[in-house]
Amino acid sequence: MNVDVRGRLERLALMGPSIAQCAVAAALAWVVAKDVLGHGRPFFAPIAVVICIGVAVGQRVRRLAELVAGVSLGVGIGDLLILQIGSGPWQIALVVALAMSAAVLLDSGSLIVLQAGSSAVLVATLLPPTGVGGLDRMVDAMVGGALGIAAVALLPTGPAAIVHRHAAAVLEALAAALRGAADAVAERDPERAADTLEEVRGTQQAVEDLDDALKTGKEMTTIAPLRRRLRTRLGRYETAAPPVDRALRNTRVLVRRAVAALHAGETPPASFSPVLRELAAAVLTLRDELAAGHPPDGARAAIMEAAARLDGVPTALAGFSTAAMIAQLRSIVVDLLEATGTDRETALAALPPLTRPADGH
Repeated sequence: MNVDVRGRLERLALMGPSIAQCAVAAALAWVVAKDVLGHGRPFFAPIAVVICIGVAVGQRVRRLAELVAGVSLGVGIGDLLILQIGSGPWQIALVVALAMSAAVLLDSGSLIVLQAGSSAVLVATLLPPTGVGGLDRMVDAMVGGALGIAAVALLPTGPAAIVHRHAAAVLEALAAALRGAADAVAERDPERAADTLEEVRGTQQAVEDLDDALKTGKEMTTIAPLRRRLRTRLGRYETAAPPVDRALRNTRVLVRRAVAALHAGETPPASFSPVLRELAAAVLTLRDELAAGHPPDGARAAIMEAAARLDGVPTALAGFSTAAMIAQLRSIVVDLLEATGTDRETALAALPPLTRPADGH
């Protein structure tokens, strides 16, 4: 059984700030609900914190609203019915069904439905109605949710650092794939190309992690006034992420065609590998400029230079797989230019025209 210890430790490091937020805010929610508001067992307060902050990313404000609505429905319907009909198996079934049905009618979110059902179960079994108990529980949920949002807004988590870490992993994987393809083609080594293909196929999770990190960063800068100055910096990452994802996908296709070309004995142009290496270096420049919070002007200039060198990569009389590789290389150039903030029309105009056989066919 293979255990990715390093990957799990990195994931723990990433989630560490959110875990700390949960721990601190949950304790504070308990203190506020119990000692300030005088509630005897305010378990909904710390639960609301954990659900609101969680270790997931994005839409925390929506989760808070769904949580409060779900608790209110579950507790309200549970208190109302259990006071009248008592507690038992059929009463539990009725209360849960009514609470979840009401939640579905109000909202399609899964959290509000599940929270309504689980709150109704608690009221019907462990915590039967006690006068104003239902109202207290609703207040506890609101207290916990509010403290959860406050923790996200005020406790440091470094959203830009988290985004950079994931973006760096994606960009480094892309640069490594481009270098690997360049080396395989230059050395006429189909095994090296196959190894590179295997490595680049494993990059999708890194892309998804970057997307999640961007959602979290955007959310933090929205609800945390002290972090709004990071919006421009995160905006550059948001601009870069989709075209970098496309560049990775196009690189996978390029490397797959390289494997086929080398196995078939095709000979890609000698100028093909140098362009790939230039693009790999430009990708790392993009990584560094984004991390520093600078406009990616250096990366854009480097990619433009590589695009100009495509004029020396002839497509005339190329083999089928080689021609496909060249087409993918041109697509990658466009993707990377878009990642620097260049509009698509300008990026396409940076490509030299395709060369044709002498007879024009």
